Amino acid sequence: MKKMILITLSMGMLHANDAYQTYNTMMPELKMADNNLTFKIIEGYQDYKVVATHFRTDKNEIRYILANPIGYNALKEKQKVMPEGSKIVKIGWSVKKMPTFPNALEADTIQRVEYMVKDSKNFNANGDNWGYARFVKKEGKYMAWDKGTQSCISCHSAVKNTDYLFTKLQATF
Repeated sequence: MKKMILITLSMGMLHANDAYQTYNTMMPELKMADNNLTFKIIEGYQDYKVVATHFRTDKNEIRYILANPIGYNALKEKQKVMPEGSKIVKIGWSVKKMPTFPNALEADTIQRVEYMVKDSKNFNANGDNWGYARFVKKEGKYMAWDKGTQSCISCHSAVKNTDYLFTKLQATF
């Protein structure tokens, strides 16, 4: 029984290990040019809690949305305004058919890691108090998004009434 549990836990860690490998290959040299946010700010994001999943049909990606403890507790308590220090991380994965169940899709490889950090001292110029960062995979390597954060700000302004978040905590039961 112990061996079966260990095997199950080990298999469940495959995606976490891929994310960890991504983290180690991206950090710390990547930096957003327009706001200086680095990948290092979300160091340890592998231990954040999953709060939701989304599927982007335009990108053909499944996205896992994670939150640090501050952000997670605020989402759990349904706070209208996220507290300072909240961090929301989106990991976008390409998808492939599951070899063991061809009618289903599963995450394949990480295509992007994006995050938002609530920091009113450094990111109040747009009135939203969030700093945005996006790191994308191009030609097998990760790089900071070269188009800046204006597209993030523009997109998230559509959900101003939910403190610029598209995500809410998905119920598990």
